[in-house]
Amino acid sequence: MRILVTGGAGYIGSHTVKHLLEHGHDVLVLDNLALGHRAAVPAGRLIVADLKDVDRVDQVMIEHRVEAVVHFAADAAVGESVVNPAKYYRNNLVNGINLLECVRRHGVTRFVFSSTCATYGTPAVVPMTEETPQAPINPYGQTKLAFEKMLADYAAAYPLGFAALRYFNASGATPDGTLGEDHTPESHLIPLVIQVALGQRPHVSVFGTDYPTPDGTCIRDYVHVDDLASAHRLALETITPGQGMHFNVGMGRGYSVREVIRTVEQVTGKPIKVVEAPRRAGDPPALVASADKIRRDLGWTAKYTDLTAVVRTAWDWHRTHPQGYGTGQ
Repeated sequence: MRILVTGGAGYIGSHTVKHLLEHGHDVLVLDNLALGHRAAVPAGRLIVADLKDVDRVDQVMIEHRVEAVVHFAADAAVGESVVNPAKYYRNNLVNGINLLECVRRHGVTRFVFSSTCATYGTPAVVPMTEETPQAPINPYGQTKLAFEKMLADYAAAYPLGFAALRYFNASGATPDGTLGEDHTPESHLIPLVIQVALGQRPHVSVFGTDYPTPDGTCIRDYVHVDDLASAHRLALETITPGQGMHFNVGMGRGYSVREVIRTVEQVTGKPIKVVEAPRRAGDPPALVASADKIRRDLGWTAKYTDLTAVVRTAWDWHRTHPQGYGTGQ
């Protein structure tokens, strides 16, 4: 298929682009490079544009005869969404509507949406299934859930088929060392701890040590980014126009903040200084996926099934790219 990947210069997007190309698809990336990296996109496949520029997106759809869209372009920092919700509603919803209308105008019938487990809020039971009630506790989760609902309404009214992938904490890097995680500022736990191991950061902050978890710190499901990429491809190839699918994508096992720190210490051989800090607004105690449905319906299985293997790929990339994609430039 000829696939447009919005936000394809970002972390998960770039890994998905690589995976789609390796499986024979023709891929074009649309990214404004506000958060993405030109170096993460293969030569000749990047269009620098913003979803708020509707005429430009229309032009791309027409010129490249786009058949499917994989939509990553969004703001995704929970804490920032609490203090600046306007940014999230503008980018994640208003720009999302712009994209959906372009898709509708040009007859695109396959749409994969990068959603999130944040739509579940604070679940009463973990692991969470796709039937777990969705009650987001932060604007980031609210915007993702709202877009899921829009997709369902569009699929009911127009010949659009979609898959919304609610994934958990994306982690790791490609084993071949070509792609990794490079955010400015960095907010994800594994690369933050690795930066301490590299001497780039004096300590890692642990936000909240009094959660109702075995060691008092938050528990998350750290799914490898390559496993996420394969889930997007399988969903894209399975979509039926006019119908919608929803899938959790995760390792199916949770690790606490303290367990992540210990794992980075073991993989890197470096001691990690920890500073305890108050809880952050909008952080649920535990988010762990049940991925039974995507295994059953799409035949998806995670290749990375333990945290050590995930952290090792991240460490290999960060130690060879100490300045991220700017390394060596």
